[in-house]
Amino acid sequence: LKGIFAYLNYRVPRTRKEIFETLVKGLLRLEYRGYDSAGIAVDGPNKSTTDINGNKICMIKKTGKVKALDEELYKKDSLDLDEELNTHFGIAHTRWATHGEPSALNCHPQRSDKDNEFVVIHNGIITNYKELKKYLMTKGYEFESETDTEVIPKLIKYVYDERESNSVSFSTLVERVIQQLEGAFALVFKSRHFPGEAVSTRRGSPLLIGVRSEHKLSTEQIPVQYNSGDDSKRTDLSVSIHSAIIEHTNKVLYLEDDDIAVVKEGKLSILRMKRKAGDDPVRAIQTLQMEMQQIMKGNFEAFMQKEIFEQPESVVNTMRGRICFDTNTVVLGGLKDHLKEIKRCRRLIMIGCGTSFHAAVATRQILEELTELPVMVELASDFLDRNTPVFRDDVCFFISQSGETADTLMALRYCKSRGALTVGITNTVGSSICRETDCGVHINAGPEIGVASTKAYTSQFVALIMFALMMSEDRISLRQRRLEIINDLKMLPEHIKKVLSLDDKIKDIANELYQQRSLLVMGRGFNYATCLEGALKIKEITYMHSEGILAGELKHGPLALIDREMPVIMVIMRDACYIKCQNALQQVTARSGRPIIICSQDDDEVTKNAYQSVALPHIVDCLQGILSVIPLQLLSFHLAVLRGYDVDCPRNLAKSVTVE
Repeated sequence: LKGIFAYLNYRVPRTRKEIFETLVKGLLRLEYRGYDSAGIAVDGPNKSTTDINGNKICMIKKTGKVKALDEELYKKDSLDLDEELNTHFGIAHTRWATHGEPSALNCHPQRSDKDNEFVVIHNGIITNYKELKKYLMTKGYEFESETDTEVIPKLIKYVYDERESNSVSFSTLVERVIQQLEGAFALVFKSRHFPGEAVSTRRGSPLLIGVRSEHKLSTEQIPVQYNSGDDSKRTDLSVSIHSAIIEHTNKVLYLEDDDIAVVKEGKLSILRMKRKAGDDPVRAIQTLQMEMQQIMKGNFEAFMQKEIFEQPESVVNTMRGRICFDTNTVVLGGLKDHLKEIKRCRRLIMIGCGTSFHAAVATRQILEELTELPVMVELASDFLDRNTPVFRDDVCFFISQSGETADTLMALRYCKSRGALTVGITNTVGSSICRETDCGVHINAGPEIGVASTKAYTSQFVALIMFALMMSEDRISLRQRRLEIINDLKMLPEHIKKVLSLDDKIKDIANELYQQRSLLVMGRGFNYATCLEGALKIKEITYMHSEGILAGELKHGPLALIDREMPVIMVIMRDACYIKCQNALQQVTARSGRPIIICSQDDDEVTKNAYQSVALPHIVDCLQGILSVIPLQLLSFHLAVLRGYDVDCPRNLAKSVTVE
């Protein structure tokens, strides 16, 4: 996965230094997505008459952090940093190695040839690149990288060299190229043959265009043109995702799959190859409701830490306007019109990956109890691998923080093709899952920058609880149960603050554990998901082996791991599984285990058997998982810091997994 960012200034004079700064800042905003190298492409000095049209593209690429690339830019003696460029298009990229090791050659932008006639940045994966590469090699093209991306600039050069006339447009070349590509991609093209012109397109990977003009925009909608018509309307533009664009403009346009966006002579056009039934004839320019300070770290050491401590506010934002605590009613506006249809369904299927899957595991039990429907919880990749039977009377939930998770998106398309009602639970307005589902709930957790998801998990949890409450509103037999849950949702922010106040105690526990190589997390019932999610957080950012274990399975194998040296965290709360969890605790202590116990306040029975304990406020059983996961989020953060790792950018991982 990668982060891509491009910036075009049209009749807005910028020095090369200012252009570098804009591109580098865009990449810095995308650092959280995970990467191992970075590169940019800009116009070089155009004084040489030997260059095509006097234009030259200069590429600078570097392994390591964006900071290393930034330093490299200023070492280029051939580039005049003070040269003012009236119109210029620059592209930039952070790469996470998928095809080929991290290296300057494998880093993007990738180029068509040694003269850099065409350069491209790419987020996604080209699945038929081997066939394309083989074909291009028979045509004499030499490849210098191991990437799948390199076939794209080579292919566009081939199409350019074979063009039928000199009047073929840049967008037409791109249109011909993407017809040959299979897989997922967000692409931005730059060429010496088309100076000052930008072309971008997407299929299966997110791409956002930010528009800024000194003059009021003449329209809030860009008409879609078919079969490459004439160009029409705009100025100063950035291409990327929310966090990189927001400091430049809050006016954005979301591209649909197979849209081709062209900026030529300062005018933005959206082109498509052919019209399909149901196609929206326009792309609306939207206003992002996000301020730059919302995604800044403030006084925190890392975004992840900031996001853990934002949870008292983020859960309120998830509930705001949806739960009326005076009347004990819950209305999810995005589902209201489909509620009758959902209530008639035969089965709920909850689909997600990683943390989003754990949010489904966490709420499955209360969903079964309050809806009295069978609830399947599925990992998106496995769900697709099995070709799982899905029917018209199923309701399928797709849970994803980014709304762009590739496996979850493919599962959504699979379920839609089988006629099921589809519901999105996302944190990103305008995302692919958000747009392609029949209805949904926006969790309103605010931007989440840390790769390891924290506040999005607790907000997904709350959103699914609210759905269960909404489904059971007219059930008299469940009235008392619902009241109990709604009352504790009202108290939830205060309870979370109390848990966060235990941070120093958790830091002390981390001090004892950070040199260990392995860690077990055990629980059952409503807290099993906490064990899975807590173990995942520890794996993600501390690189310790960590395993979430269902306490009921202890005697079926995992007990063999228990001894004095093996760190064990146990979640034991006062609920229906309390006695069973105490039995598991006795099994652990009988084998010299030294359990660290997350338990309810004033539980002397459990704490007397604990090596260490973390006592949490009392809360209704189905909401315990929101409180019990927070000590594990904090623990993983402190362990990562003590082990000297980058908390927000764990190795090998990326924030939004937009490839399978």
